[in-house]
Amino acid sequence: MTNLPYRPCVGVMLINAQGHIFAGRRIDSDAPAWQMPQGGIDKGEKPRAAALRELWEETGVTEDLVTFVAKTDDWVTYDLPPELLGRIWGGKYCGQRQKWFLFRFDGRDDQIRIDGEHPEFAEWKWIGADEMIAAIVPFKRAVYEQVVTAFRAHLA
Repeated sequence: MTNLPYRPCVGVMLINAQGHIFAGRRIDSDAPAWQMPQGGIDKGEKPRAAALRELWEETGVTEDLVTFVAKTDDWVTYDLPPELLGRIWGGKYCGQRQKWFLFRFDGRDDQIRIDGEHPEFAEWKWIGADEMIAAIVPFKRAVYEQVVTAFRAHLA
């Protein structure tokens, strides 16, 4: 085990009117690694503000195009697998501690722009909850199962 702390982070489950989930295929992976928008919380930033910022940075979706639906009551954690420990985030963290937010997308699909200043996704699609769980990298699967369980009532 490691004495490293967890990186404070947020995750966003963005759903469309049909209750399908936004999934983006990571641009930095050769394997088909799909995930929901997520990222670190900046110093002094509130989790909900971080979630909206990450959503905008990764999808181009602005706050006026979404409606807040729910958030996880507790923080959800995951540990990095041994082969990644010390290789990402400057080796400062053992994994992430995440607060998840559910937003309904009220815009049009053509308003989703993954080609921002620092793109993270090569492509995106709307998928069901079970497909989202199956598409995430294995070490994050338990987190996605917890998030889907927390938000299940709002999904297709």
